[in-house]
Parts: sequence; structure tokens; C-alpha cells
Amino acid sequence: MSRYLTYQRVSDLPKLVGKEVELRGWIADKTDKGRLYFLRFRDGSGFCQCVVFQPNVTPETFAAVREVTQESSVVLRGIVRQDARAPGGYEVDVREFRILQRAQGYPITPKEHGVEFLLEHRHLWLRSPRQHAIMRVRAAVIRAICDFLDSRGFVRIDAPILTASACEGTTTLFELEYFDLGKAYLSQSGQLYAEAAAMAHGRVYTLGPTFRAERSKTRRHLTEFWMVEPEAAFFDLEDDMDLAEDLVEYIVRYVLEHCEAELHTLGRDVRKLERVRRPFHRISYTEAVEIIRRKGVKLHRKLPDGGEVLEDFPWGEDFGAPQEEAIMEEFEKPCIIHRYPAAVKAFYMKRDPDNPELALAMDMLAPEGGGEIIGGSQREDDYDTLLQRLHEHNLPVEAFQWYLDLRRYGSVPHSGFGLGIERTVKWITGAQHIREVIPFPRMLYRIVP
Repeated sequence: MSRYLTYQRVSDLPKLVGKEVELRGWIADKTDKGRLYFLRFRDGSGFCQCVVFQPNVTPETFAAVREVTQESSVVLRGIVRQDARAPGGYEVDVREFRILQRAQGYPITPKEHGVEFLLEHRHLWLRSPRQHAIMRVRAAVIRAICDFLDSRGFVRIDAPILTASACEGTTTLFELEYFDLGKAYLSQSGQLYAEAAAMAHGRVYTLGPTFRAERSKTRRHLTEFWMVEPEAAFFDLEDDMDLAEDLVEYIVRYVLEHCEAELHTLGRDVRKLERVRRPFHRISYTEAVEIIRRKGVKLHRKLPDGGEVLEDFPWGEDFGAPQEEAIMEEFEKPCIIHRYPAAVKAFYMKRDPDNPELALAMDMLAPEGGGEIIGGSQREDDYDTLLQRLHEHNLPVEAFQWYLDLRRYGSVPHSGFGLGIERTVKWITGAQHIREVIPFPRMLYRIVP
């Protein structure tokens, strides 16, 4: 037997009632009742209550329990009991207890702490029940994504993080020198590489970190975040929207099934998540603008002198958070907005053959203030048209020669989208700020720890 199988974990306790177990982990909190101690124990798989009654242990063991401090690492042995009053419904009646390392002066105490303090101590904040629950939901979301796509014939392809060109515009690039070859950039998206792979495998997806040098401090923005980007040959916009709906429905159902305890810890109203069933809502960009105008949501336009003016929302502008929130007040399930003005979308998006002013693009907005969690489109598959778009966007054609090759050799209609992991987790968990849903957030004024 492997050595790591010789001890148990908190997640195993429901199957071990009445049996003696050995647990290894940390003390999250301790309550002193004289001859009785209640220890809140954690081991990474969950939290449980451990009870130490003085007559049941040796004097040395009881002395060790008396001395143990918050976040000390320990090994303990005891009998598992079912008790509805205990957190999680199970507790351990401790018989043996050993301190591995006695922590002193742990900075994150049960009292309230400010956000900046917690971010400075993010490496420790991750241990708290709320952050522990969010990270486990995040892991479940990523697992669900891979399960869903793998089971539908998509092949995972790892796209490079260092790239020679922009994907989503040149104003949000992190730039660096790449040996003697000139400038390189941190990837904004794996999409272009996924398109190349889709021409080899038919259906692929990339999953990894992406970077945007946006000087934004909103609760929805990070400078480093993770995306999954499926790409499929022979998919049109309708296929793309169907895939997006199927994926999001699957993610939510998976989390509801596998993260019940975590959602309970977070106080999440699961009834709202249970409504996330296909079909989702779909409206055109023009219909979305009508909703915004009907609700009287204005556009804040910045003036050259630094001032700002309010005006009625014009057709042709991209949506910001106020507009998205106004739209989603209408819906309890995610909503896909499709056929945006081509002028506000990326160079690679195909135009609508029925109206060249529109791009065959779509965004999915989540309810409850979740905002945009998916952005995608049908890709331009014609060589001459794509070359023209590169010129119109003032992008270096030489850097995109390999991308143009995809339209030279066996070009087909194809589509894809990017789903933001953090925005999806933020919505599903009900977190207030995106900095909570990534282990170590990178924001405009934060790169430590």
C-alpha cells in the first residue's frame, strides 16, 4: 500500500463512522471548555470538529492540545462519530494528538480584516473556509469544462504564452524583449493557435492563462486570467451559440452536484443556479440596445478636456457594465447577445452576409451581475477578406502570414469562443470581486504575493 493511503482525510469521514482514523492537517480554531476542547480541524479536503475530553487522553496529549495554536500543523487519531450538531455532520473523538509545528502569531485571526491586509496575506488567506470553498468550486468548474469538451470530441491543444503579435488589439499588450528577435508579447488569447489546430483535429480547445494590460480597477478585471477557448471546424454562429449554452449548463449542473458543501459554506442561493437550463435567452445587439434605451441607461462619454458627458446610448457602441446589468435585469438565466456592429469587434470576425455592418459575433451575459462570461464568433474564412481586415486594423501582415495560411490551404467555416474562468466562478459562487476567485490575483496595483 502507498504510504499516503495509510491515513484518512476529512472528506472520507462519512464512510468511516465508528472507526479509528488518523488525520493530518492544521488547527483552524480552538474552543476551551476546561476539561473539554473543541478543535476546528482542516486538512485541505474539508473542515471537521475534533473533540478532546481530558479523561479520554493521556496528560501529555491534553497538554499538547492546550498548547496548540491557530494554524499549527498536527497529527491526530480518534474515533469518527456522526453528530448533526457538528459542522459537516461528523466529528472525531480524539485519543492521540501530536503537534508537528506550533505556529506563533498567525496574522489572520477570527476578527475582521481589511481587503488590502488580506491581499497582502493572500498566501495565508487561501486557508480560510470561504476562500477554500471558492478554490474548490474553481477546480470543479475547470474539471467540468474538460470533461464536457473531452467527451464531445474536442482535443486539448496548449497554445503559447509568448507571441509575436496581438489578437485582441494592440493597446492592451504586455511587451518584452525576446532575445535578438525583437519584441514579443504575453498572450491575450489562444484563439489564433486554436484555429490552426482545428484545421488539423476538427475540434480543439485551449486552456491557460491570458494577459491584458488594461488600466482597469473594476471588480471584474484582472491583468492575468484564465480562459478556455473551444474552436471547431464547420461550426457556424448558431453551432457556436449552441455549444456555449451546452457548456455553461453542464458546468452549473456539475458544480451543483459536486460542490454542495462549498456552496453551503458560501451561502449561495442554489435555487438561482438550478434555473440555468437550456434554452437560454438570445437577443440581437439591436434588441439589446432597445432594452438599454427603454431603461434609460445613459452612456458616459469622455471629452477631450478630461470631462464627461451623459448621452442616450447610441447604436454602434459596445456595452459596458451598466448596459450589461440593465439588460440582465430582464432575465434569470444567461442571455446571448449576437450580431454586434462589426466596427467594435475584432478583425478576425466574419461579417453577416445579410448585413455587412454586423459581425457574426456573440457574447453570453450571466445573471445576478455576472456580466460577460463568454465572447465568441464565426471566424472570417476568406483569405482576401481577412487580409483586408488586417490592413484596416493597422496590424502587421508579416506577423500574421501563418494565420493567413489557414485560409490558403483548405479553409472552411469555423467558429469558437472564449469562456473566462474567473468570471464564471465569480458568478457561480456569488463572490463580490474577481480577486477572490483566482489563487493569486494580478491587478493594476498588485503583483505580490
